[in-house]
Amino acid sequence: MELDPKYDNYDYPTKAPVAKPGHPGHLTDAQQAQVHQLRMMLETEGYTKRLDTLTLLRFLRARKFDVNLAKKMFVDCENWRKTILYAGQPLKIDGKTFNLDEEISEWDKDGSFKRKISKYYPQYYHKTDKDGRPVYIEQLGKIDIVAMKNEGLEYEHMLLNLAVEYEKMADPRLPACSRKAGQLLETSCTIMDFNGVGFGNARQVFGYIQEASGMSQNYYPERLGRMYLINTNWLFTGVWRMIRPLLDPVTVEKIHVLGGNYQKELLSQIPAENLPKEFGGTCQCEGGCSLSNAGPWCDAEFAKPAWWEKKGDTIENKPSEIVSGAGATAAADADVAVEGAEAKAPAAA
Repeated sequence: MELDPKYDNYDYPTKAPVAKPGHPGHLTDAQQAQVHQLRMMLETEGYTKRLDTLTLLRFLRARKFDVNLAKKMFVDCENWRKTILYAGQPLKIDGKTFNLDEEISEWDKDGSFKRKISKYYPQYYHKTDKDGRPVYIEQLGKIDIVAMKNEGLEYEHMLLNLAVEYEKMADPRLPACSRKAGQLLETSCTIMDFNGVGFGNARQVFGYIQEASGMSQNYYPERLGRMYLINTNWLFTGVWRMIRPLLDPVTVEKIHVLGGNYQKELLSQIPAENLPKEFGGTCQCEGGCSLSNAGPWCDAEFAKPAWWEKKGDTIENKPSEIVSGAGATAAADADVAVEGAEAKAPAAA
Protein backbone atom coordinates (compact mmCIF):
# COMPACT_ATOMS: atom_id res chain seq x y z
CA MET A 1 0.00 0.00 0.00
CA GLU A 2 1.43 3.35 -1.07
CA LEU A 3 1.35 6.05 1.60
CA ASP A 4 1.15 9.80 1.08
CA PRO A 5 4.03 11.52 2.92
CA LYS A 6 1.96 14.66 3.51
CA TYR A 7 -0.92 12.98 5.33
CA ASP A 8 0.11 9.48 6.34
CA ASN A 9 2.13 10.13 9.47
CA TYR A 10 1.28 6.90 11.25
CA ASP A 11 3.22 5.62 14.25
CA TYR A 12 1.42 2.26 14.39
CA PRO A 13 0.96 -0.70 12.00
CA THR A 14 -0.93 0.06 8.78
CA LYS A 15 -1.57 -3.39 7.32
CA ALA A 16 -4.89 -5.12 8.02
CA PRO A 17 -4.40 -8.55 9.64
CA VAL A 18 -6.84 -10.26 7.26
CA ALA A 19 -6.40 -10.00 3.50
CA LYS A 20 -9.81 -8.62 2.58
CA PRO A 21 -10.29 -6.69 -0.69
CA GLY A 22 -10.02 -2.95 -0.24
CA HIS A 23 -8.45 -3.14 3.19
CA PRO A 24 -5.10 -1.53 4.08
CA GLY A 25 -2.17 -3.47 2.71
CA HIS A 26 -4.39 -5.49 0.38
CA LEU A 27 -5.27 -3.03 -2.40
CA THR A 28 -5.36 -3.55 -6.12
CA ASP A 29 -3.67 -0.99 -8.35
CA ALA A 30 -7.13 0.36 -9.23
CA GLN A 31 -8.09 0.77 -5.56
CA GLN A 32 -4.81 2.52 -4.80
CA ALA A 33 -5.55 4.87 -7.68
CA GLN A 34 -9.05 5.53 -6.33
CA VAL A 35 -7.56 6.62 -3.00
CA HIS A 36 -5.31 9.05 -4.84
CA GLN A 37 -8.19 10.25 -7.00
CA LEU A 38 -10.49 10.86 -4.01
CA ARG A 39 -7.78 12.77 -2.18
CA MET A 40 -7.07 15.02 -5.15
CA MET A 41 -10.78 15.75 -5.64
CA LEU A 42 -11.10 16.77 -1.99
CA GLU A 43 -7.92 18.85 -2.06
CA THR A 44 -9.23 20.68 -5.12
CA GLU A 45 -12.25 21.75 -3.08
CA GLY A 46 -10.12 23.00 -0.21
CA TYR A 47 -10.19 20.11 2.24
CA THR A 48 -7.01 19.55 4.25
CA LYS A 49 -8.03 17.44 7.24
CA ARG A 50 -8.55 13.68 7.45
CA LEU A 51 -7.13 13.02 3.99
CA ASP A 52 -4.88 10.20 5.17
CA THR A 53 -5.04 6.89 3.35
CA LEU A 54 -6.69 4.85 6.12
CA THR A 55 -9.52 7.36 6.51
CA LEU A 56 -10.17 7.65 2.79
CA LEU A 57 -10.18 3.87 2.46
CA ARG A 58 -12.93 3.58 5.08
CA PHE A 59 -15.14 5.97 3.12
CA LEU A 60 -14.35 4.19 -0.14
CA ARG A 61 -15.19 0.77 1.30
CA ALA A 62 -18.44 2.14 2.72
CA ARG A 63 -19.42 3.18 -0.81
CA LYS A 64 -18.09 0.10 -2.64
CA PHE A 65 -15.18 2.14 -4.07
CA ASP A 66 -17.48 4.49 -5.96
CA VAL A 67 -15.28 7.58 -5.72
CA ASN A 68 -18.06 10.12 -6.26
CA LEU A 69 -20.29 8.54 -3.61
CA ALA A 70 -17.35 8.28 -1.19
CA LYS A 71 -16.57 11.95 -1.81
CA LYS A 72 -20.17 12.93 -1.04
CA MET A 73 -20.10 10.89 2.17
CA PHE A 74 -16.83 12.52 3.21
CA VAL A 75 -18.09 16.04 2.47
CA ASP A 76 -21.34 15.39 4.34
CA CYS A 77 -19.30 14.19 7.30
CA GLU A 78 -17.08 17.27 7.27
CA ASN A 79 -20.15 19.53 7.18
CA TRP A 80 -21.66 17.61 10.11
CA ARG A 81 -18.44 18.00 12.08
CA LYS A 82 -18.71 21.78 11.74
CA THR A 83 -22.19 21.75 13.28
CA ILE A 84 -23.32 18.51 14.90
CA LEU A 85 -26.94 17.67 14.13
CA TYR A 86 -29.75 16.14 16.17
CA ALA A 87 -32.96 15.08 14.39
CA GLY A 88 -31.77 16.96 11.31
CA GLN A 89 -31.27 20.27 13.17
CA PRO A 90 -28.16 21.79 14.78
CA LEU A 91 -27.62 20.15 18.16
CA LYS A 92 -27.82 22.81 20.86
CA ILE A 93 -27.09 22.82 24.57
CA ASP A 94 -28.01 26.06 26.34
CA GLY A 95 -28.34 27.68 22.93
CA LYS A 96 -24.83 26.71 21.85
CA THR A 97 -24.02 24.71 18.72
CA PHE A 98 -20.93 22.53 18.52
CA ASN A 99 -17.97 22.14 16.18
CA LEU A 100 -16.69 18.62 16.86
CA ASP A 101 -13.02 19.33 16.18
CA GLU A 102 -13.11 22.13 18.75
CA GLU A 103 -15.10 20.15 21.29
CA ILE A 104 -13.08 16.92 21.54
CA SER A 105 -10.42 18.31 23.86
CA GLU A 106 -12.89 20.40 25.87
CA TRP A 107 -15.77 18.00 26.51
CA ASP A 108 -16.05 16.61 30.05
CA LYS A 109 -12.51 17.51 31.07
CA ASP A 110 -13.23 16.86 34.74
CA GLY A 111 -15.13 13.61 34.15
CA SER A 112 -18.29 14.91 35.84
CA PHE A 113 -20.53 14.03 32.88
CA LYS A 114 -19.15 10.49 32.80
CA ARG A 115 -19.87 10.00 36.49
CA LYS A 116 -23.42 11.33 36.14
CA ILE A 117 -24.37 9.44 33.01
CA SER A 118 -22.98 6.16 34.36
CA LYS A 119 -25.69 6.15 37.02
CA TYR A 120 -28.53 6.35 34.49
CA TYR A 121 -27.03 4.95 31.28
CA PRO A 122 -23.70 3.09 31.54
CA GLN A 123 -21.76 3.35 28.27
CA TYR A 124 -18.03 2.82 28.25
CA TYR A 125 -14.89 1.40 26.63
CA HIS A 126 -13.27 -1.37 28.64
CA LYS A 127 -10.12 -3.27 27.71
CA THR A 128 -9.91 -5.41 24.55
CA ASP A 129 -11.22 -8.58 22.89
CA LYS A 130 -9.07 -11.51 21.72
CA ASP A 131 -8.31 -9.74 18.45
CA GLY A 132 -7.00 -6.73 20.37
CA ARG A 133 -9.93 -4.43 19.55
CA PRO A 134 -11.40 -2.06 22.14
CA VAL A 135 -14.57 -3.39 23.79
CA TYR A 136 -17.47 -0.93 24.00
CA ILE A 137 -20.42 -1.62 26.31
CA GLU A 138 -23.86 0.02 26.54
CA GLN A 139 -26.50 -0.98 29.07
CA LEU A 140 -29.65 0.24 27.37
CA GLY A 141 -32.08 -1.17 29.93
CA LYS A 142 -30.70 1.15 32.60
CA ILE A 143 -31.66 4.32 30.73
CA ASP A 144 -33.67 6.52 33.09
CA ILE A 145 -34.67 9.62 31.13
CA VAL A 146 -36.61 11.21 34.00
CA ALA A 147 -33.67 10.93 36.40
CA MET A 148 -31.31 12.21 33.72
CA LYS A 149 -33.46 15.26 33.08
CA ASN A 150 -33.54 15.94 36.81
CA GLU A 151 -29.73 16.02 36.66
CA GLY A 152 -29.84 18.38 33.69
CA LEU A 153 -28.89 15.69 31.17
CA GLU A 154 -30.72 15.63 27.83
CA TYR A 155 -30.47 13.56 24.65
CA GLU A 156 -28.28 16.33 23.26
CA HIS A 157 -25.67 15.70 25.96
CA MET A 158 -25.74 11.97 25.23
CA LEU A 159 -25.28 12.41 21.48
CA LEU A 160 -22.48 14.95 21.87
CA ASN A 161 -20.76 12.59 24.27
CA LEU A 162 -21.21 9.74 21.79
CA ALA A 163 -19.57 11.78 19.01
CA VAL A 164 -16.62 12.65 21.25
CA GLU A 165 -16.24 9.01 22.27
CA TYR A 166 -16.22 7.95 18.61
CA GLU A 167 -13.38 10.42 18.08
CA LYS A 168 -11.47 9.07 21.05
CA MET A 169 -11.95 5.53 19.80
CA ALA A 170 -10.35 6.58 16.50
CA ASP A 171 -7.52 8.29 18.39
CA PRO A 172 -6.03 7.42 20.87
CA ARG A 173 -7.75 4.06 21.49
CA LEU A 174 -7.36 2.26 18.16
CA PRO A 175 -3.74 3.36 17.56
CA ALA A 176 -2.79 2.16 21.07
CA CYS A 177 -4.55 -1.17 20.46
CA SER A 178 -2.75 -1.50 17.12
CA ARG A 179 0.62 -0.90 18.74
CA LYS A 180 -0.05 -3.52 21.39
CA ALA A 181 -1.41 -6.08 18.90
CA GLY A 182 1.35 -5.43 16.37
CA GLN A 183 -1.21 -5.13 13.57
CA LEU A 184 -3.68 -2.56 12.31
CA LEU A 185 -6.99 -2.45 14.19
CA GLU A 186 -9.73 -0.18 12.87
CA THR A 187 -12.87 -1.53 14.53
CA SER A 188 -14.41 -2.15 17.94
CA CYS A 189 -16.18 -5.05 19.62
CA THR A 190 -19.52 -3.81 20.96
CA ILE A 191 -21.85 -5.25 23.61
CA MET A 192 -25.38 -3.85 23.74
CA ASP A 193 -27.19 -5.06 26.85
CA PHE A 194 -30.99 -4.95 26.58
CA ASN A 195 -31.64 -6.24 30.09
CA GLY A 196 -34.49 -4.13 31.47
CA VAL A 197 -35.80 -2.88 28.12
CA GLY A 198 -39.57 -3.32 27.99
CA PHE A 199 -42.76 -1.52 27.04
CA GLY A 200 -42.14 1.20 29.62
CA ASN A 201 -38.87 2.45 28.14
CA ALA A 202 -38.73 0.87 24.67
CA ARG A 203 -39.67 4.07 22.85
CA GLN A 204 -36.94 6.17 24.43
CA VAL A 205 -34.38 3.40 24.03
CA PHE A 206 -35.08 2.78 20.35
CA GLY A 207 -35.34 6.51 19.66
CA TYR A 208 -31.83 7.02 20.98
CA ILE A 209 -30.54 3.94 19.12
CA GLN A 210 -31.91 5.36 15.87
CA GLU A 211 -30.04 8.64 16.31
CA ALA A 212 -26.87 6.88 17.45
CA SER A 213 -27.00 4.40 14.56
CA GLY A 214 -27.42 7.22 12.07
CA MET A 215 -24.32 8.92 13.46
CA SER A 216 -22.32 5.72 13.21
CA GLN A 217 -23.38 4.79 9.68
CA ASN A 218 -23.15 8.26 8.17
CA TYR A 219 -20.05 9.68 9.84
CA TYR A 220 -17.99 6.79 11.22
CA PRO A 221 -18.04 4.16 8.47
CA GLU A 222 -16.27 0.82 8.79
CA ARG A 223 -15.81 1.03 12.57
CA LEU A 224 -17.91 -1.98 13.59
CA GLY A 225 -15.98 -5.21 14.04
CA ARG A 226 -18.44 -7.30 16.04
CA MET A 227 -21.63 -6.46 17.89
CA TYR A 228 -23.30 -8.64 20.50
CA LEU A 229 -26.91 -7.88 21.41
CA ILE A 230 -27.51 -9.60 24.73
CA ASN A 231 -30.55 -10.08 26.96
CA THR A 232 -32.84 -9.33 24.02
CA ASN A 233 -36.51 -10.18 24.50
CA TRP A 234 -39.39 -10.92 22.15
CA LEU A 235 -40.03 -7.19 21.70
CA PHE A 236 -36.57 -6.62 20.27
CA THR A 237 -36.70 -9.82 18.25
CA GLY A 238 -39.76 -8.49 16.44
CA VAL A 239 -38.06 -5.18 15.70
CA TRP A 240 -34.90 -6.96 14.53
CA ARG A 241 -36.85 -9.08 12.06
CA MET A 242 -38.20 -5.89 10.48
CA ILE A 243 -34.94 -3.97 10.24
CA ARG A 244 -32.56 -6.82 9.37
CA PRO A 245 -33.55 -6.97 5.66
CA LEU A 246 -32.85 -3.22 5.39
CA LEU A 247 -29.24 -3.55 6.53
CA ASP A 248 -26.17 -4.23 4.42
CA PRO A 249 -25.45 -7.98 4.51
CA VAL A 250 -21.87 -7.20 5.55
CA THR A 251 -23.20 -5.35 8.60
CA VAL A 252 -25.70 -8.09 9.45
CA GLU A 253 -22.88 -10.63 9.44
CA LYS A 254 -21.17 -8.71 12.24
CA ILE A 255 -24.24 -8.58 14.53
CA HIS A 256 -24.99 -11.46 16.88
CA VAL A 257 -28.37 -11.53 18.67
CA LEU A 258 -27.86 -13.74 21.70
CA GLY A 259 -30.79 -13.35 24.09
CA GLY A 260 -30.06 -14.43 27.66
CA ASN A 261 -27.65 -17.29 26.95
CA TYR A 262 -24.76 -15.18 25.81
CA GLN A 263 -21.87 -15.84 28.19
CA LYS A 264 -20.25 -18.67 26.23
CA GLU A 265 -20.18 -16.73 22.97
CA LEU A 266 -18.96 -13.54 24.62
CA LEU A 267 -16.13 -15.42 26.32
CA SER A 268 -15.15 -16.99 23.01
CA GLN A 269 -14.35 -13.47 21.78
CA ILE A 270 -13.40 -11.59 24.96
CA PRO A 271 -10.93 -12.89 27.57
CA ALA A 272 -12.60 -13.49 30.94
CA GLU A 273 -10.16 -11.13 32.65
CA ASN A 274 -11.24 -8.35 30.26
CA LEU A 275 -14.99 -8.90 30.54
CA PRO A 276 -16.84 -7.31 33.49
CA LYS A 277 -18.10 -9.87 35.99
CA GLU A 278 -21.75 -8.90 35.46
CA PHE A 279 -21.48 -10.23 31.88
CA GLY A 280 -19.84 -13.52 32.80
CA GLY A 281 -16.21 -12.44 33.01
CA THR A 282 -13.91 -12.03 35.98
CA CYS A 283 -12.97 -8.35 35.75
CA GLN A 284 -13.82 -6.19 38.75
CA CYS A 285 -12.07 -2.86 38.27
CA GLU A 286 -11.58 -0.77 41.38
CA GLY A 287 -14.31 1.86 41.36
CA GLY A 288 -16.28 -0.09 38.74
CA CYS A 289 -15.50 -1.16 35.20
CA SER A 290 -17.77 1.52 33.73
CA LEU A 291 -15.55 4.30 35.09
CA SER A 292 -12.13 2.66 34.79
CA ASN A 293 -11.35 3.45 31.12
CA ALA A 294 -8.94 0.51 31.31
CA GLY A 295 -7.16 -0.44 28.09
CA PRO A 296 -3.93 -0.07 26.09
CA TRP A 297 -4.79 3.62 25.56
CA CYS A 298 -3.96 4.16 29.25
CA ASP A 299 -0.77 2.09 29.15
CA ALA A 300 2.37 4.22 28.81
CA GLU A 301 3.98 1.54 26.65
CA PHE A 302 1.35 1.91 23.91
CA ALA A 303 -0.40 5.26 24.47
CA LYS A 304 0.63 8.39 22.58
CA PRO A 305 -1.02 11.83 22.36
CA ALA A 306 -4.02 11.94 20.03
CA TRP A 307 -4.13 14.37 17.12
CA TRP A 308 -6.57 16.59 18.99
CA GLU A 309 -4.15 16.88 21.90
CA LYS A 310 -1.46 18.32 19.64
CA LYS A 311 -1.51 22.03 18.96
CA GLY A 312 -0.43 23.89 15.87
CA ASP A 313 -0.54 20.99 13.42
CA THR A 314 -1.59 22.56 10.13
CA ILE A 315 -1.19 21.21 6.61
CA GLU A 316 -0.44 23.40 3.64
CA ASN A 317 -2.84 22.44 0.88
CA LYS A 318 -0.67 21.40 -2.03
CA PRO A 319 -1.72 18.60 -4.37
CA SER A 320 -0.64 15.13 -3.29
CA GLU A 321 1.40 12.94 -5.57
CA ILE A 322 1.98 9.22 -5.89
CA VAL A 323 5.59 9.51 -6.96
CA SER A 324 6.22 5.95 -8.10
CA GLY A 325 4.80 2.48 -8.44
CA ALA A 326 1.85 0.98 -10.25
CA GLY A 327 -0.50 3.29 -8.39
CA ALA A 328 0.98 6.31 -10.14
CA THR A 329 0.09 5.00 -13.58
CA ALA A 330 -3.32 3.74 -12.47
CA ALA A 331 -4.09 7.06 -10.78
CA ALA A 332 -3.33 8.98 -13.95
CA ASP A 333 -5.61 6.68 -15.92
CA ALA A 334 -8.37 7.07 -13.33
CA ASP A 335 -8.09 10.88 -13.37
CA VAL A 336 -8.60 10.93 -17.11
CA ALA A 337 -11.57 8.58 -16.83
CA VAL A 338 -13.47 10.74 -14.37
CA GLU A 339 -12.55 14.18 -15.67
CA GLY A 340 -15.69 16.22 -15.83
CA ALA A 341 -17.79 13.45 -14.23
CA GLU A 342 -19.38 15.77 -11.72
CA ALA A 343 -19.99 19.46 -11.20
CA LYS A 344 -17.67 21.11 -8.78
CA ALA A 345 -19.20 21.52 -5.31
CA PRO A 346 -18.77 24.69 -3.20
CA ALA A 347 -15.39 24.90 -1.58
CA ALA A 348 -15.18 23.99 2.09
CA ALA A 349 -14.86 26.81 4.55
